[in-house]
Amino acid sequence: MAESKMPHYGGQALIEGVLMRGRGYAVAAMRKPDGSIVNHHEKLSGIFASQWARLPFFRGLAILWDSMVLGMKYITLSANLQSEEEEKIEGVGLFFTLVVSITLAIGLFFILPTLIAELINRLASLSAFITNILEGIIRLFVLVGYIWLVGKAADIARVFAYHGAEHKTINAFEDGIDLTVENVLKYPLAHPRCGTSFLLTLVVLSILIFSILGPMPLGIRVISRILLIPFLSMISYEVIRWLGNHLENPFVHLITTPNLLLQRLTTREPDEKMVEVALTSFKLLIELEQS
Repeated sequence: MAESKMPHYGGQALIEGVLMRGRGYAVAAMRKPDGSIVNHHEKLSGIFASQWARLPFFRGLAILWDSMVLGMKYITLSANLQSEEEEKIEGVGLFFTLVVSITLAIGLFFILPTLIAELINRLASLSAFITNILEGIIRLFVLVGYIWLVGKAADIARVFAYHGAEHKTINAFEDGIDLTVENVLKYPLAHPRCGTSFLLTLVVLSILIFSILGPMPLGIRVISRILLIPFLSMISYEVIRWLGNHLENPFVHLITTPNLLLQRLTTREPDEKMVEVALTSFKLLIELEQS
């Protein structure tokens, strides 16, 4: 079956805002403390707009880097907007923040599960195969537990509601319906190409791939986990992209169910004002993309 030709728009929740991204532009709409909505947009360039970034597998890395760089930039902008500050994160500051964020993420989701599994292995004398499977299960629990825990914070819950508004908007667009607040609110919170689905797919693939690597010293095992992250990211993106284009297949719909269920932890039902922000961002993106 041929892949859908509909543009694959994506987005990200911000603090009191939504970032939408197309092929050529990124647009953020944010609600200020006085209730007004402000827009920021930019034409994508460099790695974001290069031809190789649209090739299968390579586009997964580009999207991942894109989401980190643009996401960090606009989350900072949205946070400053709430305190009415003008500070921006860019240049050396952006690079340093990205390095710290990536290091913490790798440490929490990749190195920590490896170390815990190794500790259990030394206590119970497990085989290399069982140790690797156990490591993957621990990684899955760390991911789900982290998402569940941060979602308990009131401020994060509001961000998750804007995440829901972003999903509903894209779902309505892909259904070809008139994009109004009333229509968008009727759509589901889950979307098959969500970043949450990407993370879960990456973790599941890591269980499969790491389980066949066999025994190796702890230091080499830790290094292998880090070096394989780009490879896992490329495959994970292609998997969720393909699954999202074949949801009419009952088997595909079945195997995407865990991805959609996990999104219940990262989305909340938005109110009308949140959907209004998402629509403001998305409509400007469409206008820019078609110009």
